[in-house]
Amino acid sequence: MQSTKATLVLENGSVYKGIAFGHVGEATGEVVFNTSHTGYQEIITDPSYAGQMVVMTYPLIGNYGVNQSDGESDKIWASALIVREASNLHSNFAATSSLDDYLKESKVMGLAGIDTRRLVREIREKGAMRGFISTIDHDEKSLQEKALQTPEMTGLDLVKKVSTARNYTVDCPDAKYHVVAFDYGIKRNILRMLQDAGCKVTVLNAKTSADEIFKLNPDGVFLSNGPGDPFAVTYAVDTIKDLTRRDNPSGQLPIFGICLGHQLLSLAFGAKTYKLKFGHHGSNHPVKRLSTKSIEITSQNHGFAVEMDSLPEELELTHLNLYDNTVEGVRHRELPCFSVQYHPEAAPGPHDSHYLFNLFTEMMDR
Repeated sequence: MQSTKATLVLENGSVYKGIAFGHVGEATGEVVFNTSHTGYQEIITDPSYAGQMVVMTYPLIGNYGVNQSDGESDKIWASALIVREASNLHSNFAATSSLDDYLKESKVMGLAGIDTRRLVREIREKGAMRGFISTIDHDEKSLQEKALQTPEMTGLDLVKKVSTARNYTVDCPDAKYHVVAFDYGIKRNILRMLQDAGCKVTVLNAKTSADEIFKLNPDGVFLSNGPGDPFAVTYAVDTIKDLTRRDNPSGQLPIFGICLGHQLLSLAFGAKTYKLKFGHHGSNHPVKRLSTKSIEITSQNHGFAVEMDSLPEELELTHLNLYDNTVEGVRHRELPCFSVQYHPEAAPGPHDSHYLFNLFTEMMDR
């Protein structure tokens, strides 16, 4: 690996000096941290990280390399990866290349050798901030100005950047259900889980209208994860409102939402969303399922949440985050609609919440 010096400066002027790996150059975005011990390939290829630079709290990253099957999309969406130590060696039977080469091929920057504990503490205390990394410009004032010129996440519609340009179908042998899935930044493991549940999935651009959905005559509708501010994705909220009208000629379609899809469904029924101080990013978040009082360990990746006090009477709280008592799931009291803030498909894990896909198919059965 190279030994090119790189400098990260946050919008508040904090400076972190380290060594570049992967692509050499410049990168910018909102700096967030992820507490997962594994799954770095899945994390950086998750479209929900568009516009963000990811700090891994686990100190050694890259030790098992990357492979052809673990990516959650066709490309790296994180604008940079920040680690304490980027492993020079990798060892795994499935590995096809190193993390360093993977980032180089994708022209994505990595930053290593900084005090990630200090950086994470700063984000926790002061909130997620915009940052700028450079191997070219090391002037701290200049880098701070560049960080301040980066668009803020609040009010930013990134769905139009990550959504598929062409609709496509994921077939399932002996499919029992036909599900249409809005691609707000959908992850591959979501499609695999829907397939495993017996669903043929038609993946649609985020701006697909409700009338186009009705023409496809699906058994259910899936609202995917995605990046950015849900309040800015007004076209998706309007479509969900149309899909949940009580006078729909096609009847009431079962709807299942995850992450951004959960926020958009909540907005469509009149709830409000807000930006979290530093978001929820990791695979170890405890969530309480209120109906059974059981605790699920969940994978999460979001910077916005649904405001608890804004939930309308027609939406029932189903899941609660035990770290900060934020909304983790809702369901409609009359219509066949439900959603969760976390990721039940969770690649590489945990798998506590797989049952939600069965709840969706049971709704379609009914």
